[in-house]
Amino acid sequence: MRFALSPEQLDFGASVRKILESGRTPDAVRAWAKGDPAFGRRLLGQLAGAGVPGLLVEEQYEGVGAEPIDLVVAFLEIGRAAAPGPLVETAAAIPALLQALADRAAAARWLPGLADGRALGTVAFGTTGALDADVADVVLVAEGDRLSVGHRAGLIRSIDPARRLFVLDTDAVVAEGPQVAEAIASGFDTGTLAAAAQQLGAGRALLHVTTEYAKQRKQFGKPIGEFQAVKQKLADVLIGLDLAEPLLYRAALTLDDPTRARDVSAAALACGEGAYRAARAALQVHGAIGYTAEYDLSLWLTKVTALRSAWGTPDFHRARIASALRTPATTPRGIA
Repeated sequence: MRFALSPEQLDFGASVRKILESGRTPDAVRAWAKGDPAFGRRLLGQLAGAGVPGLLVEEQYEGVGAEPIDLVVAFLEIGRAAAPGPLVETAAAIPALLQALADRAAAARWLPGLADGRALGTVAFGTTGALDADVADVVLVAEGDRLSVGHRAGLIRSIDPARRLFVLDTDAVVAEGPQVAEAIASGFDTGTLAAAAQQLGAGRALLHVTTEYAKQRKQFGKPIGEFQAVKQKLADVLIGLDLAEPLLYRAALTLDDPTRARDVSAAALACGEGAYRAARAALQVHGAIGYTAEYDLSLWLTKVTALRSAWGTPDFHRARIASALRTPATTPRGIA
């Protein structure tokens, strides 16, 4: 099977990149990390103007009603720019979860505001912390077969200071029952897909800035990028990212198929490990300057490290893949 993005999708990705590049994203990230989200929320408002948070929201809730592959295109650019805020939760996890519920009252209540950028949302799956619950307008807790409204109860330290994590306590129950558990699983997998795209985009950015640095930094009178050891390290990063990309696209195409969990986990594992390899190589090639918070490289290094386990650890995704491979295979819809 050959896959290629359409001209419209390529143009959409370019427009998202332009917004993030012109919006002084590094400054917004640093301000967000210090507890000042105003700059970042203006940037996210620009993304809302391009339709990003409403991509998966159905038109009846004032969304775009696009396909998961369009979400992937957007989050590749979000990861490339290391943009702040609970974008995965707002644009992917919560819309998928609420629209999978039998009772659409919660969707009608919250999705229009998320889709048009008036509100941000966050959700904690199980006992994990919720991202940016201090700025989110919609705060949910999804555990087992119950979906509840949550409120922040305590700050959790994150390796990425722009990912402000909070322990949540639960308030009113939104919905519960076996069907809710299925909706929660859909929300989790959709969020994991978006996070995987975010990691791949960050990995691409790390490879780019490291390659450019290797061309400029000199040792023994020549650019360090001419040394075979550096070339091989960056080539290994490129191979890992290139191999992860088709898995990401496949997961987007099979998000409604029985193989969803397997394909999403394969994408999450490949993208996460590829981005983490890019981060390690970037730090090694840059040397001591890569450790400094003032240098923009740190924005991607901390993001990639935090995201590596935020939506399931590598061991979690390996276990899901292994479990799926032990069951009888089914042919996913649209894949020959």
